[in-house]
Amino acid sequence: MPPTRAPAKKPPQEQRERPGREHEMTPKPQTLPRERSAGRLEGKVAIITGGDSGIGRAAAVLFAHEGADVAIVYLDEHRDAKQTAQLVEQEGHRCLAIAGDIGQEKFCQRVIKDVVKDFGHLDILVNNAAEQHPTEDLEKITEKQLRRTFETNIFSMFFMCKAALPHLKEGSAIINTTSVTAYRGSPHLLDYASTKGAIVAFTRSLSKLLAEKGIRVNGVAPGPIWTPLIPSTFDKKKVESFGADVPLKRAGEPTEVAPCYVFLASSDSSYMTGQVLHPNGGEVVNG
Repeated sequence: MPPTRAPAKKPPQEQRERPGREHEMTPKPQTLPRERSAGRLEGKVAIITGGDSGIGRAAAVLFAHEGADVAIVYLDEHRDAKQTAQLVEQEGHRCLAIAGDIGQEKFCQRVIKDVVKDFGHLDILVNNAAEQHPTEDLEKITEKQLRRTFETNIFSMFFMCKAALPHLKEGSAIINTTSVTAYRGSPHLLDYASTKGAIVAFTRSLSKLLAEKGIRVNGVAPGPIWTPLIPSTFDKKKVESFGADVPLKRAGEPTEVAPCYVFLASSDSSYMTGQVLHPNGGEVVNG
């Protein structure tokens, strides 16, 4: 069944704590699978950073729906992570939830070690976690904010890929979440958009480096998607109209983005590497 058409406007809301909490959102993001399983990821093991909520949750549940065991990595959103784990397990597959800061290389190394020890192997790495801090003026972007945004959004991808690579084999897949802002820019998310541009270059470069090993590296560049990142970083007025400016006139739902990750993780995309998919509500970015 197609997702319920989301209204252009959301109820005004804000969250004081970052990262945001999905259980506090109204309405809740749509994250459950929409189609019957085709078993496209049967026997696979996947790691998804930022897997506690939003796009990460929807991808985790859909991966399990398609036959994969999943490890989700998150910062400290324990209640959301617990619910994601339950949803994965309801699909008949295992879920390992690991809390910590992916901006630290030692933690990323521990994640890979724990997953391989627990599941026995690793096939898919989804680098999805991110943070953003809206700032209207360049002069107000502090060194602390700049470093933190880059550590979470792009340093973590280097760390996770470095640690995972010895365990990946021919047929494995790495999928990186970038953003529409990497292509059109964003004046109030200057540091965030810069990291997303770096992710595109990282994806393209890593895909060439790993092509001979048969490991594919691709990306997904979502547009305005209804996730906890939105009410936790924007004010009520911005949240209320979020997504209304794209051709489809609404924010997308995580369940409308998750199939991109399944496609790129499965053999359906066996002739694709170094590419980026654009579930963005119709904005043409030519990238």
